[in-house]
Amino acid sequence: MTQSNEAERPAAPPGPTRVFLLDDHEVVRRGLKDLLEIEGEFEVVGEASTAAEALARVPAVRPQVAVLDVRLPDGDGVTVCRELRSRMPELACLMLTSFSDDEALFDAILAGASGYLLKQVGGMDLVGAVRTVAAGGSLLDPKLAASVMQRLRGGERKDPLAALTAQERRILELIGEGLTNRQIGERLFLAEKTVKNYVSSLLAKLGIERRVQAAVLVSELKAGGHAHG
Repeated sequence: MTQSNEAERPAAPPGPTRVFLLDDHEVVRRGLKDLLEIEGEFEVVGEASTAAEALARVPAVRPQVAVLDVRLPDGDGVTVCRELRSRMPELACLMLTSFSDDEALFDAILAGASGYLLKQVGGMDLVGAVRTVAAGGSLLDPKLAASVMQRLRGGERKDPLAALTAQERRILELIGEGLTNRQIGERLFLAEKTVKNYVSSLLAKLGIERRVQAAVLVSELKAGGHAHG
């Protein structure tokens, strides 16, 4: 009987979530490490104080989450995020900054960051943020996210579709119609894998992570009278 009970019980978690910390202040790193490790849910597997150190160390220790300071003595966390995610697409990056900097946030979203938090957040909020991005979620400080969405919708930024190729625009339209990669492939006479590559590319260019966000964007653009070219 005990065996059947074991089978019904959900599998035990595969150990603590592996986290890497990048911040040029040792005190900040130590504080973050203590906060994260106190519950046993996370393990800090590496630290760095510069962009160069992070780029060298992160691939070696294979964390699931990298907490990256945006401002660094030898560069910026956004560039580190972009570089690391090109090598490790599964890595979730959580950006930390002292500044409410719209431009950095916009760049971070385009670089594939999963979350962006101001350093002034409370300790438990930070732990919750790491937990969220580790689980594949995305998290943006609401005030910062609102200003970025405003920019995405118009104002200061030009046509958000301007960076897309004609084929990517066609595929975006079909995502907006709710088609799967396979269905899009059949419609456009492309291999499913090719469609998947196009979808990844257009999501990256638009600075969004999920198909559903692309579908929302299509409907918003149509509602705003955006002509399809």
